[in-house]
Amino acid sequence: MTAPRAFVVALTGGIASGKSAVARRFEALGIAVHDADVAAREVVKPGSEGLAAIVQTFGPGVLDEHGQLDRAAMRRRVFADDMARRQLEAITHPRVRTWLRERAAADPGPYCILAIPLLAENLAHYRWVDRILVVDAPESVQLERLVRRDGIDETLARRMIERQASREQRVTLADDLIENGGEEAALDAAVAALHQRYLAFARHQA
Repeated sequence: MTAPRAFVVALTGGIASGKSAVARRFEALGIAVHDADVAAREVVKPGSEGLAAIVQTFGPGVLDEHGQLDRAAMRRRVFADDMARRQLEAITHPRVRTWLRERAAADPGPYCILAIPLLAENLAHYRWVDRILVVDAPESVQLERLVRRDGIDETLARRMIERQASREQRVTLADDLIENGGEEAALDAAVAALHQRYLAFARHQA
């Protein structure tokens, strides 16, 4: 598989930790962010091999009236059934990884960001990245943000957090760490400093 040309930073963090807010700031500095969530939609769009494999595994009932994957129904199904979740991940995750690696290989910038929410859970497949940036927030802050953002109750929000890698597991992986337990505006300085650091790393690699 083609090796990335740009210096590659993997951005991760727990749900509602502020990954998107950090990613937006890198984009504002002219750095491309290739998002695993975008990849996950692309690899199962109508006509794709990924969607065909899902239909073959789970049946045509996973499609909506437009022939697209019914994401809400699929989410409910895999949330309640670990075997179904593993089957879905076996179809989508390799395709997402390929999508991300191809984008990194083609990126013309000095460095690029790969936004990978489940990096800690799949680290063995991403040993090729150059740097890991973790956005961290206390669980109490994650809960509050998740309830407010998604309009869900605290019980469900807590369950969603518990299904991910622990905060400690993610922090252990970090080459760089952004603490995001406070105001979002505080991210500006943190991202600006990391931008300069990554530019220096990229120049050195070149």
